[in-house]
Amino acid sequence: MYSKNQAVAAQSIDSLNENNPKYKLVIFDWDGTLMDSAAKIVSCMQLAAEQCGMPIPTYDEVGHIIGISLRPAIKQLFKIEDDELAERLVAAYKEAFVTRDTTPCPLFNDVEQLLGNLKEAGCTLAVATGKARRGLDRAWAQTGTGLFFSASRTADDAESKPSPDMLLQLLDELGFEVEDAVMIGDTTYDMQMAKTIGMDRIGVSYGVHAQVYLEALSPVALVHSIKELEAALF
Repeated sequence: MYSKNQAVAAQSIDSLNENNPKYKLVIFDWDGTLMDSAAKIVSCMQLAAEQCGMPIPTYDEVGHIIGISLRPAIKQLFKIEDDELAERLVAAYKEAFVTRDTTPCPLFNDVEQLLGNLKEAGCTLAVATGKARRGLDRAWAQTGTGLFFSASRTADDAESKPSPDMLLQLLDELGFEVEDAVMIGDTTYDMQMAKTIGMDRIGVSYGVHAQVYLEALSPVALVHSIKELEAALF
């Protein structure tokens, strides 16, 4: 039989194990997963369309392409192949995002606490985003969260989602195997790129893609808040 001290020690070990993170490497999408930026992205895309004389897309239409790198996203959204027109739309969107549109882009509630808890538990954190490098750097400077992340891949560094190129590069740089990692995102592009290489994935329902589409790509969990996400990671 256990002595009282042995029982207390065993209980402490069980409690410690319960708080151990499930993954060594946690990879986050940015827009719609950690930052509430969909409204600004939609507004800027609508401003770009107006400036370039294109039909004004709806919120849902823009939401469908959030997560893809900007140039292919614009071509898909406006159903165009004209590279010159696409470049004008890209430039107009970037100008709107930086100088014209003032829609706030806060972090979702409890994000900083989640990142801090994961780091304290020994997790390595990374970002895989369709944003440009300058855009991610700007978001990190705005929120002060860049210090949490050991590596990142942006639209400037890798093939656009849903290609798994970003994930493969991060695994290689950080020295982890696919089974050590999880991808967290709000779009089917995030889920698909992880599924392609057999990486676990967690969908968040509070972003731009509907829950039913995320579920179709077999995430290990689908959560509705940052608090639920934290519970799924421990």
